[in-house]
Amino acid sequence: MHELCRRLTLSLEQITTDFECILVEDGGKDRSWEIICDIAAEDTRFRGIQFSRNFGQHYGITAGLDYCNGDWVVVMDCDLQDQPEEIIKLYSKAQEGFDIVLGRRKNRQDKTSKRLSSKVFFSLFNYLTDMNYDPSVGNFRIISGKVAANCRNIRENLRFFPGMIEWMGFSTTTIDVDHSKRMSGETSYTFGKLLRLATDTIIAYSDKPLRLSIRLGFSIATLAFLSGIGLLLYAAFFDVPIMGWSSLIVSVYFLGGIIIANLGIIGIYLGKTFDESKKRPLYIVNATTFIDE
Repeated sequence: MHELCRRLTLSLEQITTDFECILVEDGGKDRSWEIICDIAAEDTRFRGIQFSRNFGQHYGITAGLDYCNGDWVVVMDCDLQDQPEEIIKLYSKAQEGFDIVLGRRKNRQDKTSKRLSSKVFFSLFNYLTDMNYDPSVGNFRIISGKVAANCRNIRENLRFFPGMIEWMGFSTTTIDVDHSKRMSGETSYTFGKLLRLATDTIIAYSDKPLRLSIRLGFSIATLAFLSGIGLLLYAAFFDVPIMGWSSLIVSVYFLGGIIIANLGIIGIYLGKTFDESKKRPLYIVNATTFIDE
């Protein structure tokens, strides 16, 4: 954390000395909050927010955007895979008239398993949401104050920061940035968490799974109807009795499985709609290193 803040200070002071860095501690079990408090006491440009529990990465980004005040906002991870020195390149590109500049990791330094799962995730995400999101782009980006203000207006419970930015449609460009290996620790994104994130994100940004289930239902019904007509014609013209108790049972189980799966898809959408209707806060702040202004 100290190394992150040191490098941030050196990089940002090349742009301006009037900056603030908001460090969000998402209910971790280590000494992160204690370290953030020490850093904030030494330099008031660093401000800390501690959640009451782990709410998730995209809720942490939401909190940072809620509390930031800058004309330009940089979103980045704290593990130094996103290099603070690249902020200068993002800012310079933004001055050409873009509201959003994305950092594309030209040499991604993640494990093969994570790169593969990320590629699968975004392929599925793009197909089911009809977006064209680049999997080599993470959260590292700079956005204008106008974009940040519009992000604050989006209060839906299903949070996916890159999807929110993509959906808003402001002028956007992408530049290559260097990507480093993780300095310490392991990523908290297990396969199960990625799968859950994929499900929540697709539901939040698309109704395509519902439309696909409808198409599948009609396709199966059409095939079943044509098969029934074929069997009747076969029996009528060739005087062959209709047999196949086993195939009938298999068909019943198959159709039953399809129906249950489709009901499950509908149930997930209804469940998420129920969660949205509760209007619960997106996150709960346990402590900050500053007094709300």
